[in-house]
Amino acid sequence: MKHIITVLLICSLMIPQLLIADEGMWLVHLIGAKTFAQMQKRGLKLSKEQLYDINKSSIKDAIAIFGGGCTSEMVSAQGLLFTNHHCGYDAIAAASSVEHNYLKDGFWAKSKDQEIPCPGLSVQFLIKIEDVTTAVNEKLKGLAPKLYTSKLPGILTEMQNAAQDGTPYEVRISAFFKGNQFLKFTYLRYKDVRLVGTPPESIGKFGGDTDNWEWPRHTGDFSIFRVYMSPDGNASEYNMANIPFVPKHVLPVSIKGL
Repeated sequence: MKHIITVLLICSLMIPQLLIADEGMWLVHLIGAKTFAQMQKRGLKLSKEQLYDINKSSIKDAIAIFGGGCTSEMVSAQGLLFTNHHCGYDAIAAASSVEHNYLKDGFWAKSKDQEIPCPGLSVQFLIKIEDVTTAVNEKLKGLAPKLYTSKLPGILTEMQNAAQDGTPYEVRISAFFKGNQFLKFTYLRYKDVRLVGTPPESIGKFGGDTDNWEWPRHTGDFSIFRVYMSPDGNASEYNMANIPFVPKHVLPVSIKGL
């Protein structure tokens, strides 16, 4: 019995060490030196500035919010964008018809003239992230907890509107760390997005939600779009005169395989 108790005690002392894990999601501009050192130790070859920089092109300029919140990435200087098939699903369905069922058969534009406009679809690029905690706290200083909670949403909306009114940008202020920090996110939205290519649903949605959370996967879960801008380089609504968007940064695509 003593031996069993001793073994159990040793195991219990080891459990905290076994449970240590580096996980979670990090805001790129808040990655500390210790965390970044661990990322490099595990194989990261990029600098912090290559991940996020408001003055120079960085990976943040190649990543866009697609539609209502999906992730997408720019892969060419001609506005070509990749995202998941399920992210582009609604746009693909909207472009389909009885005669041209792109969900069932897939679609590949042979030229830019064949690309299909997607009304209502847009992508947003992050311009910068700013800490506005001091400004928010100043507006709420001295308020009782209940009043603080009731007034906070209105204060954030007021600050967002003040920051974006008269500009081409969209601003969102979000609370972090249970309301102890407030960050202002500035985005630029492009509303001329066109469908370039998609595999048939039997490939793009193979396995459905069941396989969506598994790895490795056997699914062609991708769709391709192109972002357009006005001839003078600004974000604009759909217009036949628009030209392919030129991103500040693109992700290089390797065809070497794994």
